[in-house]
Amino acid sequence: MDLQLIGLTFITVFIAEIGDKSQLAAIALGGSSQHPRAVFFGSVAALLLASSIGVLAGGEIGVFLPTKVLKGLAALGFALMAVRLLWPEDLE
Repeated sequence: MDLQLIGLTFITVFIAEIGDKSQLAAIALGGSSQHPRAVFFGSVAALLLASSIGVLAGGEIGVFLPTKVLKGLAALGFALMAVRLLWPEDLE
């Protein structure tokens, strides 16, 4: 098992999730619930499932597409999201 890859993945996902809307939803649910442990275990299970789906899908797509193509598609997707976020809504 590649411990360096595990550490890099942990740090990347941890930083990406800080302040995420799912974390804010968990805070709201935990604060309003009488069973915060249930909220914790539910949110952990949801994150595990979402991450598992992403890893499995990425592994399968990686079999068919070269790494450069995957990185290019990811870069294009992020660029399109950035342009969409910067585009003024009132011009539509």
